[in-house]
Amino acid sequence: MRFQDFLLLSAICLVWGLNLVVTRWVISEAGLPPIFFAGLRFLGIALVLVWFLRPLPRNLGTLFLIAMGMGAIHFTLLFLGLARSEASAVSIVGQLGVPFSTLLSMAFLGETVGWRRGLGIMLAFAGAVLIAFDPGRVSFSLGLLYVVAAAGIASGAGILMKKMPPISALQMQAWIGLFSFAPLFALSGVMEADADGWGRFMQGGVWVWAATAFAVFGVSVFGHGGFYALIKKYDVSLISPLTLMTPVWGVVLSVAILQEELTLRLITGAAISLGGVFVILIRPNRTLPQAAFGDKMQGQVK
Repeated sequence: MRFQDFLLLSAICLVWGLNLVVTRWVISEAGLPPIFFAGLRFLGIALVLVWFLRPLPRNLGTLFLIAMGMGAIHFTLLFLGLARSEASAVSIVGQLGVPFSTLLSMAFLGETVGWRRGLGIMLAFAGAVLIAFDPGRVSFSLGLLYVVAAAGIASGAGILMKKMPPISALQMQAWIGLFSFAPLFALSGVMEADADGWGRFMQGGVWVWAATAFAVFGVSVFGHGGFYALIKKYDVSLISPLTLMTPVWGVVLSVAILQEELTLRLITGAAISLGGVFVILIRPNRTLPQAAFGDKMQGQVK
């Protein structure tokens, strides 16, 4: 890989890692309702990328289901998880999209998995369980369970993408934004009726507005656009292990910016889970080569 492209990938991973920190701040410190903020992001994406809606893709019904899985449903669960859990833990547990994608490709696409990837899947889930389990309360973190569900839903949508004709990353982002913002605002109106999302957004000031712009332009336009350009230039097996910089940045930035505690349980769980993810990524799916990127690409619309 050219050094300039490595710097680009590093910058993309930094943006994706920072995104979870920014989102956690918006919904926990600035007080924006999480589902409302998800709808706001997708509205911004739809407006900014409106020119990428053409030409009209085929299989709009399948594209709508993908948008629900990668957009509205995924982000409802993810942001509810972020509202209840620290961003550092979410950045690690969110990587379960990789083993989920492998398991789903086995179930629906006939993918075969050897013992190394099987071990990687078990390690990925074991590390996530260690992070999510609270031994003091003998219970699992509800917020991280939301994140696990979000990763599973998004991976299922990634499998549906196999039925779609080729479509560019930005066109996919545009359609996900168009299909997602209205259901998210409607759900927010039901579940967050007393939260006054628009009022809090308008009163949030420059930092909240900058965070929203960062989610639209930094994550979706720069992050996903740049990443799509890289995967067209380089083999998946080269790029995929390097994307593990994203959760590392997520943990580092969560500790540095949000002052989250770096516990031994988090470090141990992260080492086990990311080790398992690494094993899976260096032996990518044969049937669905892009499956391992499902959570990273749409999880950061992520």
